[in-house]
Amino acid sequence: MPGNTLIIGHRGASRDAPENTLASFRLAFEEGADGVEADFRLTRDGRVVCLHDDSAARTAGVDLRVEEATLAELRRLDFGAWKGARWAGERIPTLREALLCLPAGKRLFIEVKSGAEIIPFLAADLADAAVPADRVRFLSFDAGLILALKERLPQYRACWLTDYRRRGAWHPSAEEVLAQLARCRADGLASRDRAILDLPLVQALRERGMEIHVWTVDAASAARRLCRLGVDSIMTNRPGWLRRQVAGELA
Repeated sequence: MPGNTLIIGHRGASRDAPENTLASFRLAFEEGADGVEADFRLTRDGRVVCLHDDSAARTAGVDLRVEEATLAELRRLDFGAWKGARWAGERIPTLREALLCLPAGKRLFIEVKSGAEIIPFLAADLADAAVPADRVRFLSFDAGLILALKERLPQYRACWLTDYRRRGAWHPSAEEVLAQLARCRADGLASRDRAILDLPLVQALRERGMEIHVWTVDAASAARRLCRLGVDSIMTNRPGWLRRQVAGELA
């Protein structure tokens, strides 16, 4: 039976467009993505901007750290040219701009890269944009930050991010994962490690009322397996292509 798994653009349609830009988000929606995932950090002057790295070096060619820069300083940089001439001139977007470009019914997954100091600014931008809370998800690797988000913004769902292969020698059991989720009051799991995600763990998460999101999936075979497991969303760099590959598994 087809499921209800959502296809989410990882940093937008980032295989073809410059990641974490409005152009990348728009392309993802044009390709039929159900939402986009993006990374957000706090600038020195209290603005929430969209950038994965702590510095603009990789995607804008200038080693300017977000936490030490103002929005105006970051806006002078070109975050599109590295991906090709077609994208030259793309500027770093704010969270408010990302929310305003969100089509009706689509979702924004906000991966929080700063610490708890960003929370009041997230709250202000979300309030100004008036996007329904059920269209927004918070993501973080920091379980303490997930707990802080749940305490400050309980109307929003927040999921704990894990990447077992890259985060030291920790190889948790399903029971350890479930215990950590409970400790930080997470609404679900967002996992890169697909090996640990089997039917018993999916069932255990569902019994606790938790969501299941998986990233970054660019292979059709892996995506089909996850659809059959019934995960809530699959995050991919190529949302249009992947949607076509798994069309038979989707409702």
